[in-house]
Amino acid sequence: MKLAAAEASTGVRKRHGGPFGAVIVRSGRVAARAHNAVIKTCDPTAHAEITAIRKASAKLKTFDLSGAELYTTCEPCPMCLAAILWARIGRVYFGCTRRDAEKIGFRDNLFYEKMRVRIRPGGIRLIPLGRRECLKVFREWADTLDKVRY
Repeated sequence: MKLAAAEASTGVRKRHGGPFGAVIVRSGRVAARAHNAVIKTCDPTAHAEITAIRKASAKLKTFDLSGAELYTTCEPCPMCLAAILWARIGRVYFGCTRRDAEKIGFRDNLFYEKMRVRIRPGGIRLIPLGRRECLKVFREWADTLDKVRY
């Protein structure tokens, strides 16, 4: 989770996007790490989790990330949950909650409500971990005066 938080902080400092970082580990090794790049790429799908999945798949030369674990600074949004399911990642550790994200201006909870997504997506274990550390990056984002809100 420390690597995910560091990645998120890098993205915030570079003004690439919000305080979201993700790391994919497979067989005890880091397969990919990424941060949110929505602002940098002008791509609303450039969430940390999706970018990390793309990088891990390219590095490992497979779309099937079974056995991999994903560490992310925030509870994945419904779009990212779908990508995690498609990638067959079975275990996701997350720091902050969607309600934490809502407090700093993100709409994840709105999408959960509109899509009526339940927190029990089949095949994925969602495990809270390292919230205190991830909240530091959320505060870093909140304290950034010249951020682009999206």
